[in-house]
Amino acid sequence: MMNDAINSIPRDIFESEHNMFRDSVRKFLQAEAVPHHDAWEKQGQVDKSIWTKAGEQGFLAPSVPEAYGGLDLDFRFNAIVNEEVNRLCLSGLGWGLHSDIAVPYVVHYGREEQKQKYLPKTVTGETVMAIAMTEPGAGSDLQGIKTTAILDGDHYVVNGSKTFITNGQLSDLIIVVAKTDPGEGAKGISLFLVESDREGFARGKNLEKLGLKAQDTSELFFNDVRIPKENLLGEEGQGFTYLMNELPQERLSVSVGCLANAESILEQTVEYVKGRNAFGKPIAKLQNTQFKLAEINTQLTAARVFIDRCIELQLKGKLDVATAAKSKLLATEVQHLVLDECLQLHGGYGFMWEYPVARAYADARVKRIYAGSNEIMKLIISRAMLKD
Repeated sequence: MMNDAINSIPRDIFESEHNMFRDSVRKFLQAEAVPHHDAWEKQGQVDKSIWTKAGEQGFLAPSVPEAYGGLDLDFRFNAIVNEEVNRLCLSGLGWGLHSDIAVPYVVHYGREEQKQKYLPKTVTGETVMAIAMTEPGAGSDLQGIKTTAILDGDHYVVNGSKTFITNGQLSDLIIVVAKTDPGEGAKGISLFLVESDREGFARGKNLEKLGLKAQDTSELFFNDVRIPKENLLGEEGQGFTYLMNELPQERLSVSVGCLANAESILEQTVEYVKGRNAFGKPIAKLQNTQFKLAEINTQLTAARVFIDRCIELQLKGKLDVATAAKSKLLATEVQHLVLDECLQLHGGYGFMWEYPVARAYADARVKRIYAGSNEIMKLIISRAMLKD
């Protein structure tokens, strides 16, 4: 468990059942993921079998209602899986994107037939989900997407390309953000469920990245992909509204993982400086080391209190867009600060890939970019402050 001196504020949002669940998740990851992670990094993606194994344990999409094969649990269980994955620097698994971000769209906006058809297998891990928003020419600006879905009889015809798609190689079901009315801006955006075996769909290469090396991240191509009208998710033209509604949980999910990872690396760093000698004594005895640890621990503790409060708000359905943006901005910046200082305290060893701090540092860099860049977070926060 986390060193009490590092995480000194009691986390009252969790109860005994959550602690039991956390222990199960941690033991599972230690047995089924940690021993294989080096190999997964080399091959650029995890083995599909880890998904079905996790599904058997109830670790995927725990919030799916029981009627569709889920456990109908609240977001705290999602957060626990997210935290344990990130404590062990296993964020390449892609479960957070699946469980916290993609699956909820089907739960919240899917028709009854869609829920019955798709949700049970998202819980078992037989169906891996992805969401295709980002395009080569449109990153955080979702209104700038070019992918289209034009109605032709009883089918929509999808054309376009997406990039930086998490679970891009392993995904079986993809939520595609496309324009059904290209002339209407945000009002012309709709969401579609596209199965990966559709004719005209193709995956690009597994992208080589700075970090998250075990995470399959891909380009996706849609060339006259015909999907039945029944694959429209929710109502036509409401896609942008749905995206805005779901972004607070997406950004909170990122925040949760960032802090768990930073806490874990800080704890490891404390142990490292106790055993590393310089000038005839452990560097933990040097005032600079002590001051740096105190500074980053204080900021991490403050961020933890805020993020836990955001989890409480999410459980009550009260996490607004601006507060979620604050959580993402704060957590990613604090994680960056903590990891940078921890790597420095490791000296040359911190630059070696075999040390978790090096992996964590590389993996964390994208957190200030995806789920909306931190510059976008600042715009969201400032607009909420300045609106009349």
